[in-house]
Amino acid sequence: MTPSTRRALTWAVPLLALLAFLAFLLQGADRPANPSFRVATADTTDTTAMVRTRVPGFGEVTFRIDTTGVLFGSGSLSAARCALLAATAQQQAQGLMGRTDLSGYDGMLFRFERDVQAGFYMKDTLIPLSIAWFDADGRFVSATDMPPCGDQPTCPTFNAEAAYRYALEVPQGGLSRLDIGPGTRLVVGDESC
Repeated sequence: MTPSTRRALTWAVPLLALLAFLAFLLQGADRPANPSFRVATADTTDTTAMVRTRVPGFGEVTFRIDTTGVLFGSGSLSAARCALLAATAQQQAQGLMGRTDLSGYDGMLFRFERDVQAGFYMKDTLIPLSIAWFDADGRFVSATDMPPCGDQPTCPTFNAEAAYRYALEVPQGGLSRLDIGPGTRLVVGDESC
């Protein structure tokens, strides 16, 4: 290598590094091109993220599933999830009627002020759902799948096997992905995700 080539490389390498660094800063490589709030999906093995969009008229709440009461399992407390919150009679009557998706939420949590035995129905609900009921301490009561009823004049009612305080609706099949079943416990968190 000649001395003049060596001098040219001495200037070219730092200059190229500087230009690459400036391009990095100008391009905004330290942030996403279209920033948005992202949450994990209900499937804990799925690493893709979904965009969560606020649903007018509903709150939101975090929840976890405690599996320490499940037989033959190691038991643990799941990662925090986020659900739409239906806490008022009006929100509970509306539920997921007319919706085609959950807007990135893991489900809809119905919270009642006292133990109830009211049934759920799928009138004007377009999404096939699974529902799990939990008592005042968050212990699993029962669960079932609920197919859409559409705008039919009469729809079947789905009932828990005992009084409950909470009901969690998720896309059909989603209860197993959240490890919800006999022996599990719902742990309700903050009213903001």
